[in-house]
Amino acid sequence: MAWLYAEYIADELLRTGRLIPVSTLEFRAGRDTLALTIYLSDAAGELSGIRVVSQLDEWLSLTAYGHPWRDWVQTRFLTLGEEARERGRGEDPDLELARAAWRWLDHTELFATNLDPDHPAQAGPPPGLDENARVWTPAWQLGLPLGHLAMHLF
Repeated sequence: MAWLYAEYIADELLRTGRLIPVSTLEFRAGRDTLALTIYLSDAAGELSGIRVVSQLDEWLSLTAYGHPWRDWVQTRFLTLGEEARERGRGEDPDLELARAAWRWLDHTELFATNLDPDHPAQAGPPPGLDENARVWTPAWQLGLPLGHLAMHLF
């Protein structure tokens, strides 16, 4: 139930921001990235409606530009997996749903505006942000700034 609640919160944040149409893969990338941030940051397992507003600052810092979000996600999955094994109850269904979302985010690439023109793969001097320059980007790299901006607009 915790994963579904995190997904609901992420969906509401993105819908409120009205940044992108709901029916797009980009929206899904933003929602799943935010849902993972919300779900994995809930260390105490007490995600509740009252705490949502108080958690916004933490979620903003986790999704901020330059934060090693991908590494943080992988570390949290390892930690949660170890905790589940220690309890001896097998895999948590919420954790499995979160892992499925992560697999989609990490293995799906979307053709989007190049949000990182200074990326070392490009030759020559950095051209600055050109909204017409499009590149294949892992879904989580597109979802991260969408989610971050949606929280600012909330």
